[in-house]
Amino acid sequence: MPSSSRIILDKAAMQNNWDFFREYFGDIQISAVVKGNAYGHGIETYVPLAEDCGVNHFAVFNSEEAYRVHDVAGPGTTIMVMGSMNEQDIAWAVNNEVEFFVFDNARLDVAIEEAKQVGKKAIVHIEAETGMYRTGFDLEEIPALIEKLKDNKEYIRFRGLCMHFAGAEHISNYVRLKQQKILFRKFVRAFRMAGIEPEQIHTCCSAASVRFPDMRYDMLRIGIMQYGFWPSPELMVEYMNAQGIELNGDVKSPLKRVIRWESNVMSVKHVPQGGFIGYGYSFFAGQDMQVAIVPVGYAHGFSRSLSNSGRVLIKGHRLSVVGVVNMNCVVVDVTEIEDGVKAGDEVVFIGEQGEREISVASFGEMTSQLNYELLTRLPMNIPRLISDTSAT
Repeated sequence: MPSSSRIILDKAAMQNNWDFFREYFGDIQISAVVKGNAYGHGIETYVPLAEDCGVNHFAVFNSEEAYRVHDVAGPGTTIMVMGSMNEQDIAWAVNNEVEFFVFDNARLDVAIEEAKQVGKKAIVHIEAETGMYRTGFDLEEIPALIEKLKDNKEYIRFRGLCMHFAGAEHISNYVRLKQQKILFRKFVRAFRMAGIEPEQIHTCCSAASVRFPDMRYDMLRIGIMQYGFWPSPELMVEYMNAQGIELNGDVKSPLKRVIRWESNVMSVKHVPQGGFIGYGYSFFAGQDMQVAIVPVGYAHGFSRSLSNSGRVLIKGHRLSVVGVVNMNCVVVDVTEIEDGVKAGDEVVFIGEQGEREISVASFGEMTSQLNYELLTRLPMNIPRLISDTSAT
C-alpha cells in the first residue's frame, strides 16, 4: 500500500561514515548503536545495510529491539542489549548468545539461573555506576560481585566492563566527566587486583570516542555519528581543530547524512487575499497565494511546533509551511514558484533538492528538538528504502 511519505537511506553515505571511523579510530571494535529504531532509520532496513558496510556488532536498548536485529542480522553478528529485559528475554538471550548489560544483583541472579536451565553461559557486560545515577553497580558492591562471578564462572561469561558518560558532547560537563573517568579506573583496578578481568572494556559513546582517546579501551559504542550527525556542533569544531582543518564556509564534515525524508504534493489551491489558511486565524493571506497541500502532518513526525515556521523543498525552492500543522497534512506557500506546482511534485523534509538542503540540525532548530529526538520520532510505519548515490 502506498505511503504518504518515505525515508530513503543512502548506502554510499553510510559506507563513507564507516570508512571514516576505521581510519580515524583505527583497529578497534565498534558497536553500531541501533536503539530507537536505529535512530529513526529503521532497524530492519539499517542493520543489513550496515552489515554490507562491514559492521558485525549492534547495540540495542531493550529485548524487543534485540529480537528485531536478530531476525535480520547475518550469522556471526553480535547483539548487545544495554537496557530493559525480563526473565523470559534473558532466557532467550542466553540461548541465542545475545550479550546483555548487568547492572544489579537481581539481573545477575536471573542470568545465572537461566544459564543453568538453558545449559549455556550468559554473556554479560557489568555496568559500573560512575556518577550518571541511572544504572550500574556502585564501587562498594564490587567485592561481593567479584565473588559471585567467581563462584558462578561456569554459568557467566564476563564479556565486558562498561559505563556511560553523562554528556560528553558538551565541554561544560568537563568536571563531572573527569570525575567519572577517575572513578571508572577504580572499578578496572578492583577487578584486576581480584584476578578477574573482562574480555572487553568499553566506555565511549560517539562524543566520548572523539573527546576522550584515553577512554577508548577495547570497543566504542557509536550511535548518532554513524548516521552522519555530530553529537554537538562544538564537538565537530573540536575535531576540525585537532585535525588542523581551517574552519571556513567551504569546510565539509567528514560525516555524510544517511537519511532523506520526502513526500509529494497532494493538491494545489488558490487562496485569495484576506483569507485565513487552515484552522483558526494563525495565518492571514496578505496577498493572493498559491499553496500546496502535502499529506504529512504531526502523526507522521512533522511536529505541530513547525506551524507557520517549518520549511520544505519543492522544485529547488526553500518554502514556508503556513497555518497550523494538521495531523495528516501541511500547507506550503508555493507562490514564488513562477512555473507553478502540481500534484505529484516531490517535497523534501530532510535532504537535498537542487542546490538547497534542509538538514536535521536546521529542522531541529525550528522545533527546539535535538537531532536524536527528531529522528527517533519518525514513525515506524513510514517505508524505509535504500539508494546508493555512488552508483549515480
